[in-house]
Parts: sequence; C-alpha cells; structure tokens
Amino acid sequence: MTMTHEFDRLRNNPPAPTPSEAARARALSAAMQAFDAEEKNAGQTQGTSWWHRQSSILNRIWSNNMITRNHYLAGSALATLLLVPSAAYLTFELTRGSLPVSTDISAPPPAAMPELKAEGQEAPPPVDHRSNFDAGETAELLNRQEASGGAVKRSLQQPVKPSTAPLVEPVSPSPAGPMASRAAPQADARYGNTATFDTVAPLPDQGRDRFANADPNPVKSVATDPVSTFSVDVDTASYAVVRRSLMQGRLPDPDSVRVEEMVNYFPYDWPRPQSAETPFRTTVTVTPTPWNAGTQLMNVAIKGYDLAPSTTPPANLVFLIDVSGSMNEPDKLPLLKSAFRLLLGKLRPEDKVSIVTYAGSAGTVLEPTSASERDKILNAIDTLQPGGSTAGAQGIEAAYDLARQAFIKDGVNRVMLATDGDFNVGASSDGDLKRLIEDRRRDGIYLSVLGFGEGNLNDSLMQTLAQNGNGTAAYIDTLAEAQKALVEEAGSTLFPIAKDVKIQVEFNPARIAEYRLIGYETRALRREDFNNDRVDAGDIGSGHAVTAIYEVTPKGSEAVLNDPLRYGKPSSETPASDELAFVKLRYKQPDGDTSRLITTAVTQANAVSDFNAAPQDVRFATAVAAFGQKLRGAEALEAYSYGSILDIARNARGEDPFGYRSGFLDLVRLAETLKR
Repeated sequence: MTMTHEFDRLRNNPPAPTPSEAARARALSAAMQAFDAEEKNAGQTQGTSWWHRQSSILNRIWSNNMITRNHYLAGSALATLLLVPSAAYLTFELTRGSLPVSTDISAPPPAAMPELKAEGQEAPPPVDHRSNFDAGETAELLNRQEASGGAVKRSLQQPVKPSTAPLVEPVSPSPAGPMASRAAPQADARYGNTATFDTVAPLPDQGRDRFANADPNPVKSVATDPVSTFSVDVDTASYAVVRRSLMQGRLPDPDSVRVEEMVNYFPYDWPRPQSAETPFRTTVTVTPTPWNAGTQLMNVAIKGYDLAPSTTPPANLVFLIDVSGSMNEPDKLPLLKSAFRLLLGKLRPEDKVSIVTYAGSAGTVLEPTSASERDKILNAIDTLQPGGSTAGAQGIEAAYDLARQAFIKDGVNRVMLATDGDFNVGASSDGDLKRLIEDRRRDGIYLSVLGFGEGNLNDSLMQTLAQNGNGTAAYIDTLAEAQKALVEEAGSTLFPIAKDVKIQVEFNPARIAEYRLIGYETRALRREDFNNDRVDAGDIGSGHAVTAIYEVTPKGSEAVLNDPLRYGKPSSETPASDELAFVKLRYKQPDGDTSRLITTAVTQANAVSDFNAAPQDVRFATAVAAFGQKLRGAEALEAYSYGSILDIARNARGEDPFGYRSGFLDLVRLAETLKR
C-alpha cells in the first residue's frame, strides 16, 4: 500500500541536524536590517509625537492609530462632539415651548478603562517594545495552557474552570527590536486584549463525548484470588472510535479504548464447533509474553456455531432512527441512511422492516413491510430529515410496540437503534433507560445500537442499552464500516445462537503465581454470578468469535509482584495436577432459561516455547492487545515500542481479503508518529 511505504520511508529518514546558534543569530540580524531598510525607518523613533505630526482633532479621532489602539477614547470624544450641539438645540426648543428643563447638561464621561489586574494582584509591568525577538520565549508562550498551541487535546477533554487570573498575562521585558511585536503577537496591556495565539484551526470537538470504561484490571495473586469471571463481549465500537481519532491526526481518548473490543474487531479462523448441540468450541494457547520475559500469555479463543443461511429464521426488524437536530451532520443522518440501504440489500422477502423516528416526539414512518417491497422502504428512508430535540425513551417505547405487532414466533425480533446517543428529553439517565430496556427484553425482542458522529457521542449510553437489550453495539464512522457490520457480519449481528454467555477461569496455584485479564473491565462479574442464571451476560451471534487474553506469571518466576503469604498453605500441600488452568463457559439457548456448561483443561500441551511458533491468529491478536494497552497508557507496556507491535502484526497479517489487518498496521504507524 502507498500509505504503508510512505510511513516506512518517513520512519527511516535520518534526524535533522542540530541548528547552529551562530547561524541563527546572523540570519536574524540580517532579516532585521533588511526590514529597517525597506521601511526606511532605521533611524526614526517608533510612534508619533504631537509636535512632529500635527493634525486636526477629527483626523486624530478617525486615524488608523486611534481606531485600532485608542478606540475607547475616540468613541468618547466623538460622542461629545455630537452630543453638545444636539443638547443645545434641544434646550432651545424646550425653552421656547415654556417646558421645564434642567440646565445641567453634561457630556458623558470617557469610557472607563478596563482593570489591568484582578483583585489582590499587582498590575502587570508595561511592555518594553525594545525587546529582541527570542524564538525560545515565544515557543514557551505559545505552548502555555492558555494558548491553543499547547495542551490542545487535554483542554478539549477537560471542563474549563473559572479563573481569577488577570485578563492580560505579563510579558517578560527583553531588549528592543522593531520586529518583536510583529513576530510574536502580544497582549495589549492598555485595553486587556488577549494575545491572538489561537488562530490555528481547532481540532474536531470531542469534549462532550462520553465513554464507558474502567481502570485497567490489576495483577491478582492466585493464592488469594484464583478465579476470574466475566461476561463475553462481541462489541466492536471502540476500535472504530480509535481508528477515527488516529485518522484525524490525534491520539484517542484513553477512556475510548476498550482492549477486548479492539481484539474482537478482527475475524479469526479459530477451530469451529461440530454441531449446534454444542454451539461453542474453546481453544487455548499459551505463549511467551513479547513485552515481559518473566510472564506468559494465555489466549482463550471461543468460536460460535455458524448457522447456514438456509436455516436462519425470518427477521422482524424495527429501525429506530434518531432524527434530532444533533444528527444534522454528514457523518450522522446521511451516513445512517446509506448504512440502512446496505442492510436492506441483505434481507430476504420473508423478513419484515418497520421504521420509527424520534425528535421531540416519536413517529412511525413505515409500518411493518416485507423486505421485498424495496422501493417503498427506500423511499421511507430517503424522506428522513433532522430537527428537534431527542425524545429517545419515547422512541424506544414506540419501536417496541411495532416489534410486538409484527412479532415472529421462533424468528428474530430486533430493534436497531441508530443515534449519536444524545438522549436529552424524557427518561434521559442511563439508569432509567436501562430499566426500560430490561422491562421489555423478556418479550423476546432484542436491541442493538449503532453509533454515529462525534463531539456528541454518548458511548456510555450505547453500551448500557446494548448490554441490557441482549444486543450489540457498533460505531459506524464510514460506509465501509457499515458494510462490515451490517452486511459481511449480518449473520452474527442479527441471528443469536446463545445468550447470557459467561466465562470463568480458575488458575492452579501450583503452576501459576499471578494473572491479569487484559480488557473486559466493564464486563467483570462476581465469582458467584457464574452459576446464577438470573444474572444477565453477553450474547453471541452466528459464527461469532470471542478472544480473551490473560498475562500470567508462572510459579517461581522473577516477575512475581506479590510476596508470598506468611500464613498461607505450605508449598507441599499444593495439588499435584499438571494443569495450568481450567476454563469454564456457561450459556443459554436463545429461547432457554437454564444454562449449560462447557469446560476445557489447560495443560502444558497448550503451550509453545517460542512466540514466533504460535499460530498466526494468536500472534495478531497479541499485537492488537498490546496496541490497545499502549494507547491506554498501560504501565506494563511503557517500554515496549510501537515498532515492536508493528513487527508482530506485519509478520502475522496472513490472508487479509478485506484489508482490515493492513488498516491496523497503518493505525500503529500513525500512533507512533503522533506520539513523537
């Protein structure tokens, strides 16, 4: 790829030579002399004196100098000139008409000068325009928190706090030079005008984006906490959000990075189950850790049964579309329309489609219609227009009503919510909407969420709705992503093969000293939740794959972080088993209420001694997990370079028919460049 070659060329360029201070001084002196010669004012005093350049008061008022630098005084003087004759004429007319009038007519006082200092602070020293131009001082000033050139990313992500500092920041005096004020704009100390440093085009506003995330999982001791339990996660929204940030030239918000969603974004060729009776197959691989020689990685891969297209049940889909005013952007409603047009091409004549919109109030745009009536459905989509506030709760209620009307027994009944997540009217808190979804999912109607746009993205709410609606959450930033989520992966998106899928791993304290689950922070469950069928968990669609990666520390490794327990069991009382861990998976049938159990023992037979000898998909998933952790600022990968991640991914790319893995390589290169 051209982009790939360009990145490699840029990375291999030699560093620029260190600039010479002497050459810089000579160049600056020559430039200043040339400027003075051009202006013909090298020997003249800067500024204007009354006795050197006499002019009438009107000329002085309207002079360019007075307008741009003394506009307060000019305005007051002009008002005085106009008001005095007018007041005299008015007094004459009133007196002639024998009306009472006050003779105390005075011109308004000149406009008050703005305060140069905040209460309790000293006024800033006057600016000495004799200063020499200092590039170092100017760079420092431009990169202060107040200037747009410095800390831009953090200022977009943090709320602006009121400041008691003066409007004008003092500028340190330095020797004179006629180019000083032109080379680096400074604050006008007389009128409180702030420096015009923020003329750079602002980055896309992400300040109001809200992301669902938690602190990274800690390292746990097997002696005290040998069991890890979590719900599966097949969402992929985080990867698309991260990709959009990097493609726009900025590192993503660390809270937007969910490592498990980045890993599960890619298709893997894990071994498949043989029949629908046992719809999952677990494959475990243990490898050395590329970024830590004292630990190992345990890759737990689960592959779901892939339903044949001829056996998939009919679908009853309700498109719940946000047409509020916040959706009036090219990457929102217009992209949404195109995405649903792609999905429509994947449906069969026996499938049904309905459309509900919401903006201030909910409305039905299309009653349940056979997917064979393509023109009718497309016309309904094309007529959608944005406007109004977002009554999201009311729209969800209306969508569920339509889904119940067209309910297909033994079929797929699903509401597909498309929004930027801005629910600002009605039951707008995450808790209220969560209860609303929970109350209605028992009808057998699932909810999936598609997010669009940025600057107003409520990822936290998207995750809440999808998790509690037995559905998935995806983020659509391009039409290519819509093609992936709604066409290429339509089977796994629309047709569930299991619900409430949970994973529990127990580590053998005789073999493993410590472990850390990479990702799944928002999917953690308590140990007792695993056997409790009343606890909700994630769902898996046809052919879906789920990958979880643990970093484990073998017994006796120098990388162990926790001291042994003083009052723990003696080492001679540990089990004699050669198992490293025991993996348990619990799930329910889509229409069932009782869970089933699948177990897998992990032994030394699952381990490879050389990371490069591990299966290709294992190595690529490891590269993605490392990349996600590094973007989050994980301490464990602080010394591990993007270049090392790139090498693993490049060597494990393999067959890439849709270009997803090649796109990942480009993102790693972008992150490496932006981090410099």
